[in-house]
Amino acid sequence: MQRGQGFKGFLSYIRRNPAFGLGLFILVALLVFAGVGSLVVSEEDAQPLSATPNSEPTGEYPFGTDSTGRNLLAQMIHGTRVTLSIGMIAGSVGLAIGTVLGFMTGYFGGIFDTIVKFIVDVLMTIPQFLLLVMIASSVPEPDKLTIVQMGLILSLISWVRPTRAIRAQILSMRERAFVMMAKLSGMSGMEIIIKEMMPNLMPYLAISLATAVNGGVVSSLGLQTLGIGNLRRPSLGMTIYWLRYYNAFLQGYWWWILEPVIVVVLIFAAFLLLSIGMDEFANPRTRRTV
Repeated sequence: MQRGQGFKGFLSYIRRNPAFGLGLFILVALLVFAGVGSLVVSEEDAQPLSATPNSEPTGEYPFGTDSTGRNLLAQMIHGTRVTLSIGMIAGSVGLAIGTVLGFMTGYFGGIFDTIVKFIVDVLMTIPQFLLLVMIASSVPEPDKLTIVQMGLILSLISWVRPTRAIRAQILSMRERAFVMMAKLSGMSGMEIIIKEMMPNLMPYLAISLATAVNGGVVSSLGLQTLGIGNLRRPSLGMTIYWLRYYNAFLQGYWWWILEPVIVVVLIFAAFLLLSIGMDEFANPRTRRTV
């Protein structure tokens, strides 16, 4: 009974929050496309010379092929999976680091807060994408980076903004009445963070996760479009790199250009709509009633 009521409540929330519902639908559709498609279409079909080069979309190749003979249907399926995986690793690891640092510095303060704040302020003044290019380029054999390694490289920068934002939230929250009462009741600092502050900040952290994953996807696309990463592993960024390399624009291979652009736009739209929808849940002033 409670499950049924919970499901009905979820549907009711989606009806009055169409942005969240649409974003969730697009994201689930992309995950199904990449997940189920990976079981049906082999990754070998996304390798060079696996199909007839420069073929327009046909019954045999619904998404067409590129100049190296890659099946673009396989490229899109496995490329979407790889790109989303990199973004999720980078976003989740970066947000986890930023959450720990934000809570610790914002609540306890002291010399640790001063050091972290200084590092964050310095890194915020440096163009982060340029820093990522320098880090990724200095890695031994960058053309052999795995999905996890690429995600971890991106997370070296992705923790900066969450740390700053979460620290600001904690600085405001630690002066509120419920935190003061928790201190008077004898709770330790870590107990207050875990039992009192963390639950109140969960909606904000959910929004931050969607934003962080989206940022990880953007960063991975930027690096791979420049050719930094595993050149043989299918990804959306590498698809764009190869279409630039072979001048698909000048050659008129419209299908090769259009398909990765559509998938990238859908990924950005999904996370943007989810962020907008979750902001309504996190911010009571923007909530609407049925």
